[in-house]
Amino acid sequence: VVQFLLRYDILEKKRKGEVSMKIMVDADACPVKDIIIKCAKKYELEIIMVCDVAHMLFYNEDFISVVTVDQGADSADLVIANRTSAGDICITQDYGLASLLLAKKAIVLHPNGFFYTQENIDRMLFERHLSREMRRQKKSRGGHVRKRTKEDDEKFLSALEKAIEKNKTASP
Repeated sequence: VVQFLLRYDILEKKRKGEVSMKIMVDADACPVKDIIIKCAKKYELEIIMVCDVAHMLFYNEDFISVVTVDQGADSADLVIANRTSAGDICITQDYGLASLLLAKKAIVLHPNGFFYTQENIDRMLFERHLSREMRRQKKSRGGHVRKRTKEDDEKFLSALEKAIEKNKTASP
């Protein structure tokens, strides 16, 4: 009953134009889904998680929608880009998708707790290009991926709440 009422409240606020932002999640291999869910519930926000068929997700919460797409290079990215509006909060590790979402005036956040901005996205895309070239040439840049820590989760939660609070005060 509580979940139904939360979903009803979100839909009613959207209908009245009181809530316009939603949280879009590039959910394939996203390490912070649980944090996003707790935060969205706290602020009564809708979540749309997008994943491909290799990462099927199921949630009982009514404020969470899961969109499952075919496996493909950019299938999830295209759905996220098409469903995102200005002011939405988007969580992704994909620099290319982040660039598209910034162009739509979305707030784009990396699971490590930093914001993608017009000021840093070009550098990130260039670094991604260099990494691909090095892999193509079989030259390694090293690359042990550090295990996620509690501090990483806290940094992400802080950034997400900051984005929500800033967007709430900017909305009518």
